[in-house]
Amino acid sequence: MTAEATEKSRCLITVNGTVREFDGPTHTNALDFLRTQGLIGCKEGCAEGECGACAILVARADGEETRWTAVNACLLPAAALDGQEVLTSEGLGSVDDLHPVQEEMAQRGGSQCGYCTPGFICSMAAEYYRPERPTDAAQALESSEEHHCGPNGFDLHALSGNLCRCTGYRPIKDAAYALGEPETDDAIAARRRQPAPAAVSTDILRADTPTGQLGRYRRPANLFETLRILADEPDALVLAGGTDWGVEVNIKGTRARSVVAIDRLEELRQIIETPDHIEIGAALTLSELERTLDGKIPLLAKLFPQFASRLIRNGATIGGNLGTGSPIGDTPPALLALEAELVLTGASGRRVVPLADYFTGYRQTVRQPGELITAIRIPSPLAELTSFQKIAKRRFDDISSVAIGYAVSVSDGLITKARIGLGGVAATPLRATATEAALEGKEWSLETIRAAAEIMGDEGTPMDDHRASSRYRKAMLASSLERFYAQQLPNTGFSKGEQLA
Repeated sequence: MTAEATEKSRCLITVNGTVREFDGPTHTNALDFLRTQGLIGCKEGCAEGECGACAILVARADGEETRWTAVNACLLPAAALDGQEVLTSEGLGSVDDLHPVQEEMAQRGGSQCGYCTPGFICSMAAEYYRPERPTDAAQALESSEEHHCGPNGFDLHALSGNLCRCTGYRPIKDAAYALGEPETDDAIAARRRQPAPAAVSTDILRADTPTGQLGRYRRPANLFETLRILADEPDALVLAGGTDWGVEVNIKGTRARSVVAIDRLEELRQIIETPDHIEIGAALTLSELERTLDGKIPLLAKLFPQFASRLIRNGATIGGNLGTGSPIGDTPPALLALEAELVLTGASGRRVVPLADYFTGYRQTVRQPGELITAIRIPSPLAELTSFQKIAKRRFDDISSVAIGYAVSVSDGLITKARIGLGGVAATPLRATATEAALEGKEWSLETIRAAAEIMGDEGTPMDDHRASSRYRKAMLASSLERFYAQQLPNTGFSKGEQLA
């Protein structure tokens, strides 16, 4: 970060190659800003990041190069794009010169009313330009089982956050699978070979038009400056990806007098490996972690595809998912099973807290005013048998009714260690300690699992709400342990026929 922050600094955003100034209230999201600029391809469908009608492309750093990343404009503060580069559907192509994605959608009938189409096109374009997309048919086939890739390597999971209410998905899928490689003269593809814009310091003070209340948005230059601000203003809102806060702003009309953005702080965007643990920077997004870790932590690799949608994972940070203290966040059950620790940093120093001790009540934690989650530590060695089970009404882009993370070690037919994290069954995420105790030291057998499953059903205090009944949650907890056992039989030298007869 090189720009010097002042309260009078301008907020300049490059949109479709043109520098535009954002001068609205600090709570304004990128969607509303773009529409005031006449770029009405972005639509507000749900205002919660669930439909993808507002998707845009943002140039994000990918090592020394650039990755075009699709995000929900309805959740992203416009001020977060200060100094950044954005593409909307209008910037991809024109009526006279359609982009290949737009051309295929038109030719294959992928649009009817057109309301969702610009968002689909931006998500499709991000996948079209994805550097790892295997365009070789053999490579595409190899990755198709895990990622639902077509013969051109297009991963349909890239569209998991986009909803269509009238066209139907088959022609959209046809359009996606018809895409080839970018042409050599494709300027958007060529842009990937250059560095992404660096994050800049931002400090703007604006009045909310209806109320006249002043709001301040700051992106500090470094962690030291961030901690100084939070020491002076412990009530300031700490904002990372905004996928939770953006919903509060849009649906509830919530406003913050002071916002401190930490999503681009380099100190919070590192992965450090030691002999004892892997330390993950709290400001890394779920998509960045998925790519960088590349299966190094198998339990997290199983979690990532089930965490919301690609659009959300492109913005949501791992620290933010923990920072809200929500009992239904998807990362806590997996991280509890991994015995993760949190590095909490404030102006007076830093401390390390086991995640199992972090949550104290509904959306309450041990984090003190002025403290940040700066990193998550996952101890080594990792358990051999892992699983992440998410029970929800939809396969993708939904909130868990119950979420369970498993990390179990088996040696010579005995369970030597069992760690089970639960979400959605109590006021806080928690460890299933009674079930763990029932498993450890016992034979790895169906008899052991069934006995422990009875205990598992009573873990936590499963409640009735609009997502699931208490009775359903108890049943899911009990059955999940048997499902875990069945999943792991091939990894423990048994066949399902031998052990489940």
